[in-house]
Amino acid sequence: MKGAESGNRLGGYLRARRELISPAQAGIPPGGNRRVPGLRREEVALLAGISPDYYLRLERGRDKNPSAQVLESLARALCLDDVERTYLLGLTAARPRAPRRERPEHVPARVHQLLAHLRIPAFVEGRAFDVLASNPMAVALSPRLRPGQNRLRSLFLDPEEQAFQQDWAEAAAGFIAALRTTIGDDTDHPRFVELVGELALSSQRFRTLWARHDVRSLDGGTTTVHHPVVGELRLHRDKLPIDDVILVVYYPDKDSDSDEKLQLLAALAQTEPAEVVGGVRGAQGPQAAGQSGSWKE
Repeated sequence: MKGAESGNRLGGYLRARRELISPAQAGIPPGGNRRVPGLRREEVALLAGISPDYYLRLERGRDKNPSAQVLESLARALCLDDVERTYLLGLTAARPRAPRRERPEHVPARVHQLLAHLRIPAFVEGRAFDVLASNPMAVALSPRLRPGQNRLRSLFLDPEEQAFQQDWAEAAAGFIAALRTTIGDDTDHPRFVELVGELALSSQRFRTLWARHDVRSLDGGTTTVHHPVVGELRLHRDKLPIDDVILVVYYPDKDSDSDEKLQLLAALAQTEPAEVVGGVRGAQGPQAAGQSGSWKE
């Protein structure tokens, strides 16, 4: 993340978006013998109403402070949605950078109490998707939700997590896009640099998705997972900001098949704490109950 990308984030984003949009999407008749994926630079310039030379300067990082009007025009030309448009507008040098917080990520004591009372899978994650605390149900759902684990690392490097996700490709793309959004201006943060560097070296899929420069809002949703003991679970996921961390909860539709399976999983976690329950050993141990993790920001 250091070097070219952090020094020319605007150009990297414009190039990635340009290469991903088809001429048909932009309203340009497809021509023969196109030598580049997506749109040509001059086509983006034409659609945005700026000169090809000026667009080239933007993409190559020779002009890092375009006007908001130019950025809005580029957003329309590249068919960006609201999240992508907001991200583009935040990439200019004119945007003031928020002061870096030096305190470590911390899970408030009241959140540990909340985790202990919840009877659904719940855990706390940090900005880099580090699991900072979790309850026994979260660990029973997946051992990758123990404190100290990293959700992004598990998703790309752990075959069990890949088998756990019904649609691993969609989950992987969503996590990368969310990480881009989370990082924002903090491209040189040691934790982000470490994590992205490790995954870029270890996973071709990560490298491919990272190069797309996708961004996505950090919303909840619905997911389907394959638990090795109780089988398929369809769960809703909500993300609730609390101070500097995120509380994540998973829950099924009431009285659904997944609800019954989750209740079975809860019973197994309570009656077999020292055995392996869905790959979890000691699901009621101190880690499962939740411990704070930290890394300086």
